[in-house]
Amino acid sequence: MNNIRIFLLASFLMIIFSFFPHPLFASDDQTPSGIPLSELETSIDDYVAPFIGNTTAGASVLVLKNHDIVFSKGYGFSAIEDQLPMQPEQTIMEWGSISKLFVYVAAMQLVEEGKLDLEEDITTYLPEDFLTKLSYDKPLTMLHLMHHTAGFEEYIFDVGFGSSDRVTSLEEGLQLAEPHQVYPPGEVVAYSNYSTSLAAYIIECITSEPFYEYVEENIFQPLGMTQTVIHPTFEGNEELLTNKAKGYIASEPAEFIEADWLYMSLYPSGSINGTAENLAAFAQALLPADGEISPLFEKEETLEAFLSQSYTANDQASGIAHGMWEYPGASRGLTHGGNTTSFSSNLHLVPEEDFAVIILTNQAGELDINYGLTALLVGEKDQLNLADNLPSTGEVEGSFLPARRPHHSFISLYFYLMPYHVTTIQENEIQISYAGLTANYRQTSPYVYEMMEGDSFFHSMKNLTFQVEDGKVAQISTAISDYLPYPAGKTPPFLMIHVVLAIICVLFFLICPIILLVKSIKNRKRKMKRMSIWPSILIMSGTATVINVVILAARLLTKYERAYAEIAFQVMLNSIFSGIAIVSMILLAWQWRRARLTRAHKVGYSVSIGMSAMLIALLTIWHFYS
Repeated sequence: MNNIRIFLLASFLMIIFSFFPHPLFASDDQTPSGIPLSELETSIDDYVAPFIGNTTAGASVLVLKNHDIVFSKGYGFSAIEDQLPMQPEQTIMEWGSISKLFVYVAAMQLVEEGKLDLEEDITTYLPEDFLTKLSYDKPLTMLHLMHHTAGFEEYIFDVGFGSSDRVTSLEEGLQLAEPHQVYPPGEVVAYSNYSTSLAAYIIECITSEPFYEYVEENIFQPLGMTQTVIHPTFEGNEELLTNKAKGYIASEPAEFIEADWLYMSLYPSGSINGTAENLAAFAQALLPADGEISPLFEKEETLEAFLSQSYTANDQASGIAHGMWEYPGASRGLTHGGNTTSFSSNLHLVPEEDFAVIILTNQAGELDINYGLTALLVGEKDQLNLADNLPSTGEVEGSFLPARRPHHSFISLYFYLMPYHVTTIQENEIQISYAGLTANYRQTSPYVYEMMEGDSFFHSMKNLTFQVEDGKVAQISTAISDYLPYPAGKTPPFLMIHVVLAIICVLFFLICPIILLVKSIKNRKRKMKRMSIWPSILIMSGTATVINVVILAARLLTKYERAYAEIAFQVMLNSIFSGIAIVSMILLAWQWRRARLTRAHKVGYSVSIGMSAMLIALLTIWHFYS
């Protein structure tokens, strides 16, 4: 009778819990967002379906739970033309900036061995005078490199290439692409490929072996990652190229253009190629089973330190854990995405839930699956109650520039023309807009805002912390990048003036050659005295400069992964044409004093000199000569 009662009670409880699952009983059988593992495939299939073949060429999706792969599936094609299916266990794709995590793991291995101090000035590990563009005396540390707070500007040249013939050694690549240090170390988060590659070079200096060999020996081999290669040209692993997916750019819905693979001299920042299942082996090593030590480290404490928060701008907001971004989901997440010219990816860990999501796509700039699907699986943080007496949202309104931008290149102009706008929606709610994309945020504590809804583009900046000084925003902090006010002299009103002046210059130097040609023909027919040559040279030099700048901009917009050597000649032409213009202005001014000029000539010469001087000034301000 007792056995029957126990059986009936157990049966009753099983029925109850099947209808009303409790986290204590269901957490091992569901995602952090609450999706039962039994429904995982259906949920992922339904989410992915609208994007594959429409906005995304193909994707490998893999989910880990309790140290096991509970879902692994390919969607779409690895090669559209050949209709080759995507296979997570076989298809090799570019991981992009997920590669950076291997630099940070390698650094933690050396910390564990006592060979590296994360808070030591990195110049003690580098060759003497290796860095030549530092602007601040404050020590620069490995932690600064991990947090992207080293203060480096963005430098887009000589980082990635569309062919392997331009790839150099890591040391040469760092020297060729060294950026200026434009912020004091530790004060501004400005995402930097250079920082991570410099960290990898420090590891080379400490270990006396190429970084790719170190990773192969100390990470790939222990984890059995035989379908992964970090060498930028696949040296020694050329056979893996046969399984590499083609990369694509979406031109229009359901239309894809094949794009170049990416080759990098600064390869530690984004050159790993591998399968989704090999990346899963890495994720598993970061989420060891209870009682086990990660095969990446000798001590449990090293992994705990690596996954712990090491930087935050505000205790109420997410920060950085030694190079991984904290994500405020249903449970604390650690994540890092990756983008190359034709691939994009996302790795998301939830240590508390022993859960991970891995997404690799052969689609440039893919957001919906990489971030939208991840958000579906990891869940959102519960909305917090608003604190009392919160500051007015009007204090944080304005336009801001990303800290990650060039400062000493004409490319900086693009960032000034595409700022982030902050506007008030209602009390304690703001909207961030950028390039037609928007996200809404709610203030939860003084000057700390959490994203409520918005485009997938903003998923990497779920928290915003506004640093307000004297009633004005001095800095907006997020885990992945900070945003800053316009610098003095380049605020929107000044910028609009520059834009108007630039348009006037362009129109002047495109129209004037036509006028000169017509005048020359008329004078020849009437057998009139030939005009002075210097006004014509002055105008033609300006016209040549304008055309050269337009071509230069078009080349970079169509393909930005270039060596500086590819555009150096055009940059030099700007200097040559401007030099000719200056000589012409001097000779024209000298002729003005010696010759008797009509009022019309004086006006024409004055306008030509003024327009040439204006063009040269604009090119100087926006760094078109360097």
